Amino acid sequence: MLDSEWWLPVGGVAVGAIIGAAARHDRFCTLAALERHWYAADSTGVRTWVLAAAFAIVATQALVLGGVIDLSGSFYLTTEFGWTGAILGGLAFGFGMALVGTCGFGALVRLGGGSLRSLIVLVALGLSALAAQRGMLAIVRIHAVDDLAIDLGFAGDQSLGAIASAAAGADLRLPVAVAAAALLFGWVFADPGYRRRTGHILTAALVGLGITVGWAITATVSESAMAPVQIESASFVAPLGDTILHVIAFTGVLPDYGVGLVVGVVLGAALVAWRRHDVRWEACDDARELGRHLMGGALMGVGGVLALGCTIGQGMSAASLLTLSAPVTMASIIIGARLGLAYLLEGSPWRALPFTAEPIAGRARRRN
Repeated sequence: MLDSEWWLPVGGVAVGAIIGAAARHDRFCTLAALERHWYAADSTGVRTWVLAAAFAIVATQALVLGGVIDLSGSFYLTTEFGWTGAILGGLAFGFGMALVGTCGFGALVRLGGGSLRSLIVLVALGLSALAAQRGMLAIVRIHAVDDLAIDLGFAGDQSLGAIASAAAGADLRLPVAVAAAALLFGWVFADPGYRRRTGHILTAALVGLGITVGWAITATVSESAMAPVQIESASFVAPLGDTILHVIAFTGVLPDYGVGLVVGVVLGAALVAWRRHDVRWEACDDARELGRHLMGGALMGVGGVLALGCTIGQGMSAASLLTLSAPVTMASIIIGARLGLAYLLEGSPWRALPFTAEPIAGRARRRN
């Protein structure tokens, strides 16, 4: 019988393997979805991503509002909203994501298929995250983010439901959750063609529900564990740094849920790649590409720590709690990614601005 603390890494590996396998099988990738939306006028990937967030919101809010789990101890729900970190960190993360072609989660999925370029990205991301979280860069983070945070103590936490409830003087958490989920589901299924994409819908359900299972595991273990347990779900910035520390040094401390999740994603993606005969060893073509991947990984690591999450950490885990930080950070990540893609594909990041350049998909249609 496993001690309660062992359920954290074991549960992380199990959930990570499922979402890693689903992502590899369905090519679930945030940047690829955005790129196809902007440059090929194909919103399928974006709808799958939004649908995963919607599933996470519905399942998580059902457990929270039903009193099944208590997530008030999550660091996403603190009363301090670091708006500078959400914006600046999100922009940096998005631009770095564009430089390497994927986010931390996507890099883990690619590593499972043999991409050594992704290994380079993950090492750079993890080390830079450690530097921003615990190293010399932490001093800058404290002054630039922590000291400028907005105090939302009047609401009790920074969830949209709590803020709305405090403003209205009535408990509006359920109506806010229902409205948010309805808005996302409505946009996703407004496209008749997407309703027939059962494979994409299944992937979204697996990823979204994986977020909720992560909350349930860590919240449940925290109630019975002898040592403090961080209540968390999926995120792929700080856990990458923690994974590196566990690989290079033994401290006698068990890996936490995030470390197990990192390992599980690679294992699940590797299994699917092996079953589909899709394992290929890939490396950087030249020094320029290597430098771009190192820079992108570093930007994602520092940016992710400033923003307290990544496309999965803020975009799904924090979003499932309906935090104020989630939409602000995701909007910044998307803007950063658009600037980065414009820099790589159009020669200048400013060509992303709608008043200076027409999107490539639109230009192509006009030429035809």
